[in-house]
Amino acid sequence: MIQLKVVVVGAGEVGYTVAKSLSQQGHDVTLVEKDEMRASKVENELDVMVVRGNGARPPILEKAGIAQPKSDVDILIACTDHDEVNILACWIAKRAGVPKVISRARGLEYTDSPEWARELGIDVMISPERSVARQIEELLSVSASDYSAEFFGGVAGLYTFKVSKESPLIGHTLKDVRAKHPSIMALIAYVERDGGGFVPFGETKLQPGDLCFVITLKGQLGELEELFQRQKSRKLRRVIIVGGGKIGFRVAKRLESRYPQLDIRLIDQDREKCDKLARELERTIVLVGDGADEELLRREGVEGVDGFVATTANDERNILMGVIGKALGANKSIAVVRRGFFEKLDKYLPVDAMVNPNEALASVIMRYVLYPSAAGGLSIIERIDAEILEVTISKDSSALGVKISEIGFPKGALIALVYRRGQVFVPTGDTKLEDGDQVVLFASSDKMQQALDILGVKVS
Repeated sequence: MIQLKVVVVGAGEVGYTVAKSLSQQGHDVTLVEKDEMRASKVENELDVMVVRGNGARPPILEKAGIAQPKSDVDILIACTDHDEVNILACWIAKRAGVPKVISRARGLEYTDSPEWARELGIDVMISPERSVARQIEELLSVSASDYSAEFFGGVAGLYTFKVSKESPLIGHTLKDVRAKHPSIMALIAYVERDGGGFVPFGETKLQPGDLCFVITLKGQLGELEELFQRQKSRKLRRVIIVGGGKIGFRVAKRLESRYPQLDIRLIDQDREKCDKLARELERTIVLVGDGADEELLRREGVEGVDGFVATTANDERNILMGVIGKALGANKSIAVVRRGFFEKLDKYLPVDAMVNPNEALASVIMRYVLYPSAAGGLSIIERIDAEILEVTISKDSSALGVKISEIGFPKGALIALVYRRGQVFVPTGDTKLEDGDQVVLFASSDKMQQALDILGVKVS
């Protein structure tokens, strides 16, 4: 693996996660941060160089190694909470000869069109709101799942299912389950059990309470829900969203376009913001009020609502409202949280799912840094320290024509799905890869590069 020289501007949740991941993989990382508390935290916890100061100022970036006439930095990643700082840092870096610059953009107008990035000379300009809205919509449509990630443009995805006590899967080997249900294209990539986890194999038997990470075709989610939970998701009828910020707006907009008959209510305390949302949303009923107001929620039909989504800028408030929504009878509650610590509390809180936009953004950034030539997106699953990547098998791959069982993957790596000539299928050990196959590769974070090398896939 080629060692990269990377400068990260901003040591918030996103910058910290990206810097940590890159440094752990052996890259030379410098982090620029003006907040003393954040800078000290990075120095104490990460093996990176820290430069204190505003990342939009040339003298500060010069200390980080970005200076004219020619910088030896390979990539600059600007991911502060301020679009102007990120854009200016990227512009300065480009003028100093940095080959690739990546900018976070909170303002949706910057990512509505590729023109902004192109005109500013920014290679990648990304915002997490759209991917988070897509993830929330997926979670609402699959009531039994608390995590989702898409592959092959939404044809397939990764979902989590808990094995209920009534599940017919209990007591049977996965090999027998597959033989009994040959029409279901699904693969269990990972199982969490009793505080630990493992990659299952054909003789594995599932137990009540197991949390399974399942990679499958989107069209077969209903059958899988019935197998794991003995229940099937109902058609979405009513959803309540609390928080009229960028994420709340994107969720409402996406639901409007995907579900023409859906009753959508959006609640926010800011009257001026509500007036603006009412003008921009077509079918959503926008309400001024407190999303934690029991009387308001009951009046708007929270009891029995299909989805209750808290998307404000405050993590603690979102969790509290998610708990309140669930207590008042919502079938599924989802809370947006930006600090990874809160996701670790999911076992102790009566909230069905937590979605982290910073985690989603970090995954996108890491995909562009580490796997720029990969066919599709990268999903980083922090809770099980795993990665899922879409890649294309080339005609030069030494794995062509070899049975998957004989390729020699390390333990913890597997090919979950294959897209070949318009068809998606779950491969078996006897499947032989062909030139042009697109595959979903699942691996623990420390085994992904080894698996890519074995496949002969060049993604950098």
